[in-house]
This record gives sequence, structure tokens and C-alpha cells, in this order.
Amino acid sequence: MSFDFRESESQAPNREELLQLAINAARAGNSKPARLMFEEVLKQDKNNERALMWLAKIAGSKAERREWLMRVLNVNPNNDVARNALKRMAYKRSARDNRVLLTFGVLAGVLIVLAVVIVLALVLK
Repeated sequence: MSFDFRESESQAPNREELLQLAINAARAGNSKPARLMFEEVLKQDKNNERALMWLAKIAGSKAERREWLMRVLNVNPNNDVARNALKRMAYKRSARDNRVLLTFGVLAGVLIVLAVVIVLALVLK
């Protein structure tokens, strides 16, 4: 779904005004209308860095957020905010994976100790 502002060209917001409307909607928690307006801005300017960043901010999933941030970096490889956000996401994912491995390792260790205790108990009987 896209906005068709051609009906009243004289009253249609320009791209900057539309971007500001979208930002205000996003800040107010109105993600769906904000998304539509950001997408309209991107139809007019596919490299609009601010629209891409805001779409990352209101993304519905981590995967979608990552995609928008990657698009930002394609437009501007020097965007430190996008780069740092992607690094934080990767760090959190890595930390979560490490916790899972640690938990599995502890559980495996406990099972091995129990197995040794059972074997020793049977042998020493």
C-alpha cells in the first residue's frame, strides 16, 4: 500500500515533509503509517539514509532490522550508527550462543561425572 499524493499536488507534502511526518509517526509509536510513509520516501529516493535508519528502528524483527542496517551501509559505508548497531546485534547473538554452549558443556560434564560414579559404584560392589 502506498500513498498517492498526486490527487492534490498543491497540498502534497514534499519528500522532506513526508519524512518528518513519518519520523513523528514513528516517535508516537504509529509504526504502520510511519512505515508506509518511509517507503514512499524511498520510492522517491531509494538512498535516503534517514528513512532507511528509521525503518531499521521500527523493524518488526532482528532479521528485518539487520537488512535495513545493511542497506544503510550500502548507501553510506561510513555510517557509524548503523555499523555499531550491527556490531551490537552480532555481539548479542554471539553471547547468547556462548551461553548455550556453556550450559550444554556443564550439563555434559555433570552427566559424565554421574556416569563415572555409577560405573565405579557397580565395579566396587
